[in-house]
Amino acid sequence: MLLGAVFTWGLTAAHVAVAAEPGLTGAPKSWAVLASETTASEPDKAKVDFSADSAARKSYLIPAVEILGFEALLNLANRSDPSNDYKSNLSTINRNLSSSWGVDEDPFRTNQLGHPYAGSIYHGFARSAGLNYWEAFAYTFAASALWEVAGENTPPSRNDQINTGIGGSFMGEALFRLSNLVIAQGGSVPSLSRELAAALISPATGFNRLVFRERLDSIFASHDPAYYSRLQIGFSGTAKNDQGISTTELKRNEALVDFSIDYGLPGKPGYSYTRPYDYFNLQATASSANGFENFMTHGMLIGKDYQTSGKGRGIWGLYGSFDYMAPQIYRVSSTALSLGTTAEWRLGHSIAVRSTGLLGVGYTAVGTTRPDSAELYHYGVAPQALFALRMIFGDRSSIDLTAREYFVSDAAGSRDGRDNIFRVDASYTLRIKRRHAVSIKYLGNRRDAYFPALGSTTQSRGTVGIFYTYLGQDGFGSADWR
Repeated sequence: MLLGAVFTWGLTAAHVAVAAEPGLTGAPKSWAVLASETTASEPDKAKVDFSADSAARKSYLIPAVEILGFEALLNLANRSDPSNDYKSNLSTINRNLSSSWGVDEDPFRTNQLGHPYAGSIYHGFARSAGLNYWEAFAYTFAASALWEVAGENTPPSRNDQINTGIGGSFMGEALFRLSNLVIAQGGSVPSLSRELAAALISPATGFNRLVFRERLDSIFASHDPAYYSRLQIGFSGTAKNDQGISTTELKRNEALVDFSIDYGLPGKPGYSYTRPYDYFNLQATASSANGFENFMTHGMLIGKDYQTSGKGRGIWGLYGSFDYMAPQIYRVSSTALSLGTTAEWRLGHSIAVRSTGLLGVGYTAVGTTRPDSAELYHYGVAPQALFALRMIFGDRSSIDLTAREYFVSDAAGSRDGRDNIFRVDASYTLRIKRRHAVSIKYLGNRRDAYFPALGSTTQSRGTVGIFYTYLGQDGFGSADWR
């Protein structure tokens, strides 16, 4: 709960700090550009001095030492745990090296949110030391494997490896980019509030900026993306509820803080998609009912941009995603790869439509919630789909609709059975003045499950809420290519 509050405060501060700027983003300063993040497609970067001093900013050793130190401290801190799972030694390490990888069943939030967040720390250490995305991905994956073998005395688990080593990298890259966006908007000498907000979003980045300021005090070469961010604060009430087999006491009304950002909107002249996560979407919602209601991010790993006549601009390729959702009565989390596209079309002088469509497969966990520690959830391979649509009516209003579906099979699963999860998020936002707006939102969640021991069950919940909305800019994020 405390972690959720701190992280939400960081996202909130980030939104306010970025939204305070008159433009979308500031151009990166020459002193702040890492040589490893430049692209040959940008001739204006030829004026930057990529000398030995700039190249020396990149370090393979620093993040390796930091990750080892972080895992050692984490192990020491957990050794007092009553389970004794963290009292590893040379004997348990040797045993784990020869063990087959299974599935562990720690509490859902530990496995599905705590492990990915630890992976984001590993990823942040590597990225803030100048490594590119794929190098940082390798560090994250290796760090997760090291923890599975040496950090715990239980047999290594493949679900933790996927959640931490892959999901953590997807989460970590989005947080790293957002953290650096906050810093980049602060000019050559960012304020203390920006430094603090950036560190709360990506603690590893903040640590390296503080400890290695002379060597690693640099901001990521963002290449000036177009983006749209939104902060919502409000209340939501239950309109429909079918708890099914969940025995958790439902909190019908809840206060919510929701932050979302679309980074690297298609259509901006001169912006290219040559690196992973040059486009990404992130949404995080904190709830008074259960801490984190959701944390979801997807970004394009490999792809290219396209245009359709004079009315459309878009990108397509391979996307990576990490999703965590907890609508009180059940929980679902997925790490996935998908093929898809993100595009924007102009329907008239003041009307634009932005959409994202993804179709892929993930390793997914889903289960009901209970008031005690006896949580019921299972893993499986999950075909999944996402469709998101935003209709933008000039600078006055927007309609947003996002639908997600996950079919969790028993293939590579931890239990016999299957789940089908469907979630829809619909809202209408009306701008009142400048960046101040009001939103009405409907959120629907439904789970249909079948297990041989339990039979068929259905859980569903619908909520309606009203929110004060602070926009990242006076409009709704339509990229202008005309």
